[in-house]
Amino acid sequence: MNFFRTIAAAFAVFSRIPMPNIRWDEGSMRYMMCAFPLIGAVIGGLLCAWYALSDALSFGTILYGAGLTLLPVAVTGGFHLDGFCDTADALASNAPPERKREILKDPHTGAFAVISLCAYMLAYFAFLCEAPRTMRFVLLLGLAHILSRALSALASLCFPGGGGKGLLSTFRESADKKRAAIVVFIECALVIAVMIWFFEIPGAAAVFGGIVCFAYLKWMAKKQFGGMSGDLAGWFLQTAELVMLLAAAVAAKCTGGNV
Repeated sequence: MNFFRTIAAAFAVFSRIPMPNIRWDEGSMRYMMCAFPLIGAVIGGLLCAWYALSDALSFGTILYGAGLTLLPVAVTGGFHLDGFCDTADALASNAPPERKREILKDPHTGAFAVISLCAYMLAYFAFLCEAPRTMRFVLLLGLAHILSRALSALASLCFPGGGGKGLLSTFRESADKKRAAIVVFIECALVIAVMIWFFEIPGAAAVFGGIVCFAYLKWMAKKQFGGMSGDLAGWFLQTAELVMLLAAAVAAKCTGGNV
């Protein structure tokens, strides 16, 4: 029973997919981060469905790319983009770590957040329009959404926290961090193996991009903010997905469009 409550809790927090009412307690939250990558699997399935619909109805490149860009936002409700924007504002302030953490908690949206969001969405859309229009590439993109969430969960569980109270600290306090981290690490390893084995160079390029972002997050979180937070986890997820998309698209171009 806890297994289904854990999945329902993860989807209730990290997506806008309707879930049954559950009791929010330690049992439902202990391994919630382990279920986080499942939302990426749902997004991947929807992306494949959009590709099939676009192919059947001969959608143009712009509509096709827009659908692939906006579907993840529709599923998550912009949950992670909010963290991306808050982090962009904080990084642009060039303030000490204490002040940056205060900016993360500020409910107001700054100019740098708006600029960063517009640039992000435009870049993601452009990369998709230049990527191979094949079901295999969309499948690889779906796996990237799973990997970004698995890596984000791993960072949330393992990287030192920045102190203070927030959503991430609540999850960390309720989690069985050691066992959950082992499960998430296995999830990461499995997704990475599938991406490299079945998609070869584009898959390996995407994995490399995700790991580079993961390593950068550890350094940046400590140096710029004094530790991890939920906003930084969201910033990482969005950044990793953009970098993995770019890496896979470039690799596919360099290998003659083969994915």
